[in-house]
Amino acid sequence: MRAMILAAGLGTRLRPLTDDRPKALVEVAGHTLLEITLRRLHEFGIREVIVNVHHFADMVVDYLKKHDNFGMRIEISREEVLLDTGGGLKKAAWFFREGSDSDESFLLHNVDVLSTIDFRRMVEFHEQNQALATLAVQDRETSRYLLFDEHSRLCGRVGREQEPEIVRPSKDTKALAFSGVHVISPRFLPRMTEDGAFSIITSYLRMAALGEKILAFRADEFYWRDLGKPENVKQATQDVKQKVLRL
Repeated sequence: MRAMILAAGLGTRLRPLTDDRPKALVEVAGHTLLEITLRRLHEFGIREVIVNVHHFADMVVDYLKKHDNFGMRIEISREEVLLDTGGGLKKAAWFFREGSDSDESFLLHNVDVLSTIDFRRMVEFHEQNQALATLAVQDRETSRYLLFDEHSRLCGRVGREQEPEIVRPSKDTKALAFSGVHVISPRFLPRMTEDGAFSIITSYLRMAALGEKILAFRADEFYWRDLGKPENVKQATQDVKQKVLRL
């Protein structure tokens, strides 16, 4: 199985921590966000990863070289212009089409989220349900929610003070917070008809409207933290010191 780490963002919310480095190299308890994500993927058994880069891109390349790619095959997808999550994956799609395992599902992981989500259980859920994509979600507060029906199928989204966007009618919907971890079938790649810079959520909603299985994997029991702000990084460091989280 292969994976992609989304690490190209400017890290604007993380300033001043990102004034002189990309967000991928911001540290929690002495470990960079990139290292933490790579080690999590390695523990799961993944040995081939592609990382998209933009802001301070050469620093990421040099860091990986210095650490011998953490014993993995790591490819770099450079974005001269930020392509967002969907555009970034589409540019890197070649990585998942090559080789004998091109028919396997793959993991997509934001570099600025920290979690103990069980990848194995998530992949098993994805494969058992023959989903096109499976999204790790939690019942927690956020500024933007995804809406799922009683069968855990994506049917829309809603933000604060916004009218819900419904793409698949449902009598009952549950608003859940996306956690930045996806398992995606290779069948998804040729279905991404969007071009340029676009959010992968746009593709998910369009495909859900067409009846494709975009499913929710409930990850409420697992530790999860968004590391997009300095105070969140500080809290995560405290969590490690207090042994709430093990890196």
